[in-house]
Amino acid sequence: QVQLVESGGGLVQAGGSLTLACAASGSLFRIARLGWYRQAPGKQRDLVATITMTGSTNYADSVKGRFTISRDNAKSTVSLQMNSLKPEDTAVYYCNFRSSRSQDYWGQGTQVTVSS
Repeated sequence: QVQLVESGGGLVQAGGSLTLACAASGSLFRIARLGWYRQAPGKQRDLVATITMTGSTNYADSVKGRFTISRDNAKSTVSLQMNSLKPEDTAVYYCNFRSSRSQDYWGQGTQVTVSS
């Protein structure tokens, strides 16, 4: 089992920045990919960014150039640096760890609210 705990959400004005962090514990040896997803009210959960254990990254088009995902394998953490935030970035952000067998583990979510 893998346990994930997010932190760093909050309220910020448009144009501001926030950094989300996710700390993992448990059986991490089969983890193949780390990521962040978000879900706005009434909408589906969407991918924001992912990073593999070799460092390859992938971003949703809507956040490219503004968000940066990074990981620290030694500390079992993954972070999301969010710059130039927009009101449409408002959502609950979820940390995701995916195993080599495509099993997904999720954090409890952290609220990010961007005011205009």
